[in-house]
Amino acid sequence: MQIQVSVHQTGASTSSGQARTHHVVVDRPLDKGGSDQGMMGGEHLLVALGGCFMSNLLAAIQAREAKIQNVRLQVTGTLASAPSRFTDIVVIVDAQTENHDVLEKLVVISDRACIVSNTLRPAVNLVFRVGTGATVQVP
Repeated sequence: MQIQVSVHQTGASTSSGQARTHHVVVDRPLDKGGSDQGMMGGEHLLVALGGCFMSNLLAAIQAREAKIQNVRLQVTGTLASAPSRFTDIVVIVDAQTENHDVLEKLVVISDRACIVSNTLRPAVNLVFRVGTGATVQVP
């Protein structure tokens, strides 16, 4: 199986990516010579990781009928230079739940199922953590 997307130039520093019927804009910030029409590629990479992980986590929650809701992720990448790259990425998962242990288990399952985290793991130090906000009771 293969997944294919297309990317084409739309401006001096701007490009448009397409997957199926969906589009994203990629650009550089003004201070880096861009026109700030969209996220940088590295930001898209972090969003892609968060989105891939989130879709697997929500599917795992739904499949188990777990009482977990209002899931939020904070994805932080640490940059190094020469060559410019992420060396560390930390994903903090917060949610409303009655059972912190179930959330922790589903985070592990979802990380293992995520195409993006499986691809990145050999190249960066990738950590998933359940945040402190994850222990509030579901109303």
